[in-house]
Formats: sequence, C-alpha cells, structure tokens
Amino acid sequence: MASTEQKMSRMQLTAMVVGGMVGAGIFSLPRTFADATGPLGAVIAWVIAGTGMYMLARVFQSLAERKPDLDAGVFAYAKAGFGDYPGFLSAFGYWIGSCIGNVSYWVLIKSTLGAFFPIFGDGNTIAAIVVASIGIWLFHFMILRGVQQAAFINSVVTVAKLIPILVFIVVLIFAFRMDLFRANFYGGEGVSGSIFEQVRATMLVTVFVFLGIEGASVYSRFAKERTDVGKATILGFVGVTGLMVLVSMLPYAVLPRGDIAGMRQPSMATMLEAVVGHWGAIFVSIGLIASVLGAYLAWSLICAEVMFTAAKTSDMPALFAQENKNKVPANALWLTNIVVQLFVISTYFSRDAFTLMLNLTSSMSLIPYLFVAAYGFIISRRGESYEVRPEDRKRDLIMAAVAVIYTIFMILAGGLKFILLSAVLYAPGTLLYVWARREQKKIVFTTAEWVICIVAVLGAVVGVYGLATGLITI
Repeated sequence: MASTEQKMSRMQLTAMVVGGMVGAGIFSLPRTFADATGPLGAVIAWVIAGTGMYMLARVFQSLAERKPDLDAGVFAYAKAGFGDYPGFLSAFGYWIGSCIGNVSYWVLIKSTLGAFFPIFGDGNTIAAIVVASIGIWLFHFMILRGVQQAAFINSVVTVAKLIPILVFIVVLIFAFRMDLFRANFYGGEGVSGSIFEQVRATMLVTVFVFLGIEGASVYSRFAKERTDVGKATILGFVGVTGLMVLVSMLPYAVLPRGDIAGMRQPSMATMLEAVVGHWGAIFVSIGLIASVLGAYLAWSLICAEVMFTAAKTSDMPALFAQENKNKVPANALWLTNIVVQLFVISTYFSRDAFTLMLNLTSSMSLIPYLFVAAYGFIISRRGESYEVRPEDRKRDLIMAAVAVIYTIFMILAGGLKFILLSAVLYAPGTLLYVWARREQKKIVFTTAEWVICIVAVLGAVVGVYGLATGLITI
C-alpha cells in the first residue's frame, strides 16, 4: 500500500482523539459522580480536571508544532528530554497501560451483556472470556489489513457511538427540573466528607475518561499536515469535555442524588431508563458496546504504533519494527494482542477486574503524561525552538508548569498502591530494553539510569511482597 494512501485528514485525527476518549468511562459518569458528590463538587472536579488536561493538550499541540521531527510524541518527548531509559519506560508504561485498558473494555462489554444474558455475569466468566478472546483476534486480523482502513472504520464508529450520548443529553435537557438541581447542589442527604474529599473521590475517574487525548499525537506520522495534529487534539478535547460535563451534571436535575448513586452500571443506561422506560436502557447499552468497541480499535492502533515507533528508534527490539505489506506494524500488534489475551484470561481470577484495570490504566498513563509536560516545560524555559513566534514562550511555560503540577498531583492522589503495582510491571518490562541495547552493542545503563532501574526493581519487590502477604489487595 502506498504511503500516500496511509495519510490521515484532520477529521480522521480528531476521530482518533474522540475515539480514544469516548470509551467506557463516559457511560458510568452519572453514578460515579453522584456516589461522591453533588453538582458543586462535580463542577469543582471538572474545573480542576479540565484545566489540567487542557494545559496538557496545549503542551501536546505546542510540541507537535515545535518538534515536528518527534513522531509518536508520548514516548519520543520523554526520550528527547530525559534520555534513553526514561524514554523506554515512558513507551513501555504507555503501551502496557493501554493494553490493560483494552482488557477493561472487554470486561465492561460482557458485564453490560450480563444484564440481559446471565451467562456473561460480571464480565469475567468462562463464556465472557471465550467471546472476548474471539473479539480480540477478529480485531487483530482486521487491523493487519491496513491502518487506513481501520482509521476509516474508527471514524464511522465514532459517529455511531455519539448518537446515544447526544440522545441522552437532549432527553435530560427536556426533563430538567431546577428544584431538584438546587436540592442536590451540595449533595443532599447521604453525602459524606468535606467538599475537598468529595472532589478527590472523583479525580481518578476524570483521569480515565480523559485518556486518549494524545491520540492524534501518537499517530502524527500519518498526518497529511503536521499542524493538523495540534488542531485535532484541541478539537477532540473541547468536544468530548463538553459531552462529559453534560452527562455528569444533567442527572442532578432529573432525580435525587441518592437515587442516581444507587444505580447499576452503566448508569447512563439506568438513568435513561428511569426517564423514558426500558427502551432507554437497551438503546444506551447498544451505544456503549459500539463506543467501547470503537475505543478498543483506536487503542489497539495506538498500542501497536507506540511499540513500533519505539523499535524504529532502537528503544525496543528490532523485531517489533517490522511492517507487513499493508504498512501495519505486525509484530508489535501480535505482541500487544497476546498480552491483552493473557490479561483477559487472568480476569477469571479477579474479584473486581474492571475497577482494577481502570485504576492501573490511569496510573500507568500518568507517568508518560508527566514526561510530556516536563519536556514541554524544559524547552519553553530554555527557549529551544522559539526562534519562530518567541512571544509564545511565556504562555507555553505557564501551561507546561500547570500540566506538570496537575500530573504529579494525580499520581499522588492515586496512592502508593498503584505506584507499586506499576513498578511490578515496569521492572520485568525493562528486559525488553536490555534486549534492544544488547542488539545494538550499546552500554545498557548510564549511572543515573542504573539508579532509576534499581528504584523500579525495589518498587516491584515491595509490590510483589504486598500482593503475596495481602497488604496490597486487588
């Protein structure tokens, strides 16, 4: 397939952002927010999350324009700013976190079907695992046929899955009752904790629903115009943020907060059912399945692309830099789906597979985000690449600083448990880096990188000990 046929338009890049962001999380927002807080706390949470992620989106936009030679930005920026091993850790963390996120999609699909077909249970029964496994490999062989074809399908699915969300919003606007909204404003009966604690309880959820904001940046090598990468990132971010705020806020004006907090997930389906009847639950459930499958497609593409690009720049073994005749990174895709398959099988032994996968995905993704924000801060502080439009430097410095503070705050908010679980994945993953360095006959670690590696290994040892003794529960 010719390279010109592989190029993506601005709308396709925007669809990659929207497709990555609008996945499972948005369908669970009504209950998730109502369980923790009222409209006041929700507004504060969205202001914090929206500001932090907007600043991060602007950092992605600025770097896409000022560092056009750095493709697959998430990991490339970490390497450029902090060295080979941190670059590898960013690529590996982003890749394995995305694989885990893909597992959560399959669990949620089967859990949704479990409401209608008990054989699927909570998404981790044998029947659910078998059906999910079939789905994994159907997507795998479809993607092998070509990135452009998969991107086109993602664009179509992105439009299709937005329909139930828009219908939900319109129905709730017509059902809006100001008296209920006022009664729920401070949380009403049953809400616990200070407003700070209420807001904190929603923050990790906002991280998960914002994952995918970097979709256009990861696929920047396929952009028809480099400037489309930054524009697609901002377009996708603004549009999806608007949808998520409406989905989480409108229910407060339709039902008491306590009733919303008691709904089963996906709560958007239960919420619409309460307003229009049973057809609402079916309608949203169909939309959720389309949404999650679309998000799974987008993230499968992103996973393979990150692994492929890391291999092309010698940060992963050369085996994963090979493409098939359709210009698809086939070996990277095979490894990605083998890992997803293994995690899907492991859900059979998990008590709450979806929550665990969701939290791990958020935790693993925040570390690469921190590298990106820090690199944006470094180059704006140095004035690097600001020969063109030097007047933008101060603005970019402030935005990058806010993005750094936000990502550090979110990593700490996640707690020590998920930092240690992340180390359990990072430490053995380092073997891929050692393999790649040996291939190239290069020194494996510098002195500083040895320190980072030892810290990761020690964290992994503590994490494994915690899991073995029950100090860390999953």
